[in-house]
Amino acid sequence: MNLLPLPAFSDNYIWMMHDGKTAIVVDPGDADAVFDELRSTGLSLAAILVTHHHGDHVGGVEDLYAGTGARVYGPAREIMPEPITRVAQGDVVTELGLQFRVIDVPGHTSGHIAYFCPDMDGTPLLFCGDTLFSGGCGRLFEGTPEQMRTSLDALAALPGNTRVCCAHEYTLSNLKFARAVEPSNAALLKYQQECMALRDADRPTLPSSIATELAINPFLRTRESEVVNAAKGFDARVNPSDATSVLAALREWKNNFR
Repeated sequence: MNLLPLPAFSDNYIWMMHDGKTAIVVDPGDADAVFDELRSTGLSLAAILVTHHHGDHVGGVEDLYAGTGARVYGPAREIMPEPITRVAQGDVVTELGLQFRVIDVPGHTSGHIAYFCPDMDGTPLLFCGDTLFSGGCGRLFEGTPEQMRTSLDALAALPGNTRVCCAHEYTLSNLKFARAVEPSNAALLKYQQECMALRDADRPTLPSSIATELAINPFLRTRESEVVNAAKGFDARVNPSDATSVLAALREWKNNFR
């Protein structure tokens, strides 16, 4: 099975999986990017997986459905393009012989979901939309810090070798912030250097892995003393024993970080 990120807009990735004949795409905000790939490879489109309702994730769904008849799956509790099969926590989507377990991950939006495949060619795979980014997490447009903390904890509990397929190339800006939070984190510095080299070569920094994110992502490290102290330095009201309080401060700090 092949996995590739199709660039869209200024920094989106539309993830595609295919077996040489048939494809699945995730969060196709731009139909043209997908149609171009289908035409150049001769692939047919079997299914579309959607994580949340934002336009840069669903903007191409209607045209792709009209042009291919692909099955569309998306969150049960959000307004979505129709027709769609609505899925939620515990549901399993089976396409191309792969099983994708649905995980509810509200926070960025109120009904955001992720898709976890426990085995694609021997390695787990996660499509997490805008909930988890490499080195960061999504803004809280509709959800609460408590929801986001719970969602990130659920993703953090996945196997360490899980490939993390985020929907945006935000890695370098996220790592700049992460270094402000944890300047003494050696794993973070090494990862930042690796990602800078990838971008200099015009290559994606993704997919990441759960193990990598646990080592470098401050939003998954809200119980680590250096992260806690940094959050409290930004906002003295932070409760150091409350991971949600730490995350809320980090997210507010990141919102205005330059």
